[in-house]
Amino acid sequence: MRIKKMTATFGKLEGAVLELEGGLNVLQAPNEGGKSTWCAFLRAMFYGIPTRERDTRTTLAEKNRYAPWSGSPMEGEILLTWEGRDIRIRRFAKGSVPFGGFEAVDAATGETVPGLTAANCGEVLLGVSREVWQRSAFVGQSGLGVDADPDLERRIAALVSSGEEDVSFSETEKTLKGWLNRRRHNKTGLIPKLEEEIRSLTEARSAAVQNQRQLREAQAQSQALETRKEELEREQTAQRERRDWAVLEQYAAAVKELRAAQAERAALEGEALPAREELRKAQGDLTYYNTLAMSIKEAVGQREPVRAAVETAEAAASDPLFPGLTPNEAWKQASGDAAKARELEKSGSAGFTGAGAVCLLAAAGFAAAGALLETVPFFFAAGGLAIAGAIFLLAARRTAARRKAERSALLERYGAQFPDDLLDRANSFREKWTAAEEARRSAEQLEGSIRDLTAQREELWQSLLDFVHGFAPEVTDAFGVSAALSRGLSREERLSTARVKEEGARKLVDSLPAPTEENNVILARLRRTGETDCPPPPPVEHSPQQTAAALSAVTGELQRVREELSHAQGRRAALGDPEEQGHRLEELREALSRRQLEYSALETALEVLQAANANLQSRFSPQLNRRAGELFSALTGGRYEEVTLTRELEASARETGGVLPRRALTLSQGTVDQLYLAVRLAVCELALPAEDPAPLVLDDALTDFDDHRMGLALDCLRDLSQERQILLFTCQSRERAWLEV
Repeated sequence: MRIKKMTATFGKLEGAVLELEGGLNVLQAPNEGGKSTWCAFLRAMFYGIPTRERDTRTTLAEKNRYAPWSGSPMEGEILLTWEGRDIRIRRFAKGSVPFGGFEAVDAATGETVPGLTAANCGEVLLGVSREVWQRSAFVGQSGLGVDADPDLERRIAALVSSGEEDVSFSETEKTLKGWLNRRRHNKTGLIPKLEEEIRSLTEARSAAVQNQRQLREAQAQSQALETRKEELEREQTAQRERRDWAVLEQYAAAVKELRAAQAERAALEGEALPAREELRKAQGDLTYYNTLAMSIKEAVGQREPVRAAVETAEAAASDPLFPGLTPNEAWKQASGDAAKARELEKSGSAGFTGAGAVCLLAAAGFAAAGALLETVPFFFAAGGLAIAGAIFLLAARRTAARRKAERSALLERYGAQFPDDLLDRANSFREKWTAAEEARRSAEQLEGSIRDLTAQREELWQSLLDFVHGFAPEVTDAFGVSAALSRGLSREERLSTARVKEEGARKLVDSLPAPTEENNVILARLRRTGETDCPPPPPVEHSPQQTAAALSAVTGELQRVREELSHAQGRRAALGDPEEQGHRLEELREALSRRQLEYSALETALEVLQAANANLQSRFSPQLNRRAGELFSALTGGRYEEVTLTRELEASARETGGVLPRRALTLSQGTVDQLYLAVRLAVCELALPAEDPAPLVLDDALTDFDDHRMGLALDCLRDLSQERQILLFTCQSRERAWLEV
């Protein structure tokens, strides 16, 4: 296959055209000249854009990285020769999908090429998948290294075995290990789960037997406690009857206390005093009055420090560079001076310097011509031009010195070394000016607070005097106000106490049980005389406290036993039938045996797979190592004669005459690039189709090669270009110059 022409609107390329020849094409362009973009375009035309790729913190998705800078839709066309005819491959935007549209037509007839689609274009034309092509014939910028890949493994396996490319050792090994892990993983494996289930079920059966025993014990305890509870409740009933009699006795005492409290309350209610709430409020106002005095004293004490802070801040905010200016005006002045300093810093004598240089160069030219032609006028002209050049250079130096002195004077006035220091001075002035404003506002707020507190205190004092004079007109000072309020509250307290006593006695009477028909006579006599003659009931063996404590203990123990009984009954239902559990244990043990047999079989399969892969490696690796060694020897001028590759395509090389191979990590960057270029070329020959071979694309692949090894590499590429087209993108001119020699 040979690419003839590419047209791209892709990244920085806007309708760009690249025409190619057969064989080796050296495409030189400077940095940021679009070389890598052309390579990415070619890959995208063959294999499309990965639309599911997303931006990360360090990389951009291909669809975003190569979006046309002009905002135009992403589109492109390739004219190539494939299987003896010219075809055009086009990709274009389809809706919001970049390169979502595709067509492949015969360049001569315009007819659609059958079998070519957007999905299979690269594999049909190049004969391999995207991953295999990128690891062999496509060398992106800084991408000479080769790593292992399932597609490349399948390709290699196909070459040395059945020819089918649907099997990858790494994928199959990963699948088998996944199945093994599925069965033996510590937490989620099937075997540990079965083992844990068997253990849990065994423990459950043991717990069920123990639970049945606990259930029988709890039932016996519950019956005994029920009997004891009934005995204590009967004893408590007898004690309640004796307590009711005691309540009648208490009722008489409560009536007497109620009558005394009513008399005391009536006497105190005759005194005229403000309500207790008003007295308490007045007392709180007096406390607040004293608090205001302390607050005023504290604020007055802060007056001098605040004034001193204002003076300090105002002194700090005065800057002789910005007299009478606001921060914005100071910033404007400093910005202008900084801009002026930067302008003065720029050379003002560039014109004179350039003219002087031109004159001196011209003088040198005339002098050379005069020496060559042996003509005197040329020497006179050279002398005149040399004098003019010297005059121009002297003028440039004087102008530069004057501007430097002016800049130094401007910076010295600010005490600065650089123009940005002027802006720092203006920023510092702004901060100090703001601090001074804040200090002045704080002082004004303090004075206003003193005035407000004083006015509030005077108003509160007058309100207190007006209130107290209503029942103590002789009061004139704060001590008298406090004493009058205390006396009023004291009298109110006695009245409140009397009311509380009366209410308590009434509540005590009301709290007694309602009298029965048998107690009506007793109650009538009690209300009339305050006395009773009812004999008390006979005493019981235990005190009410002992009976209540025993009943509480029995009730608590009964509740505990009932809960234990209920829990045991619930556990019996939850644990299930032991016979059924036994059947389930047999099933689980059979399942565990099957899983263990599966695990053994999978281990055997993995061992066989690894042995088969080793066999494939032994058949393919010698070919790859031999060809890579030949190419590496050619690229290094015979310095190295042998290359060894691991399954992961990590390379080592042995020097000619050396004993041990050297890992790639021990080689120079240029030698490593030459090593992996040899590996890629060997992979191309062995893994890519030999019929109508795919082009080889290299982007700045020879950058780290010295001139000698670059020449060897170009010789090698030129030989390979007899069989396949090679596109060598480079930012240097030495490759093309070497080929033109």
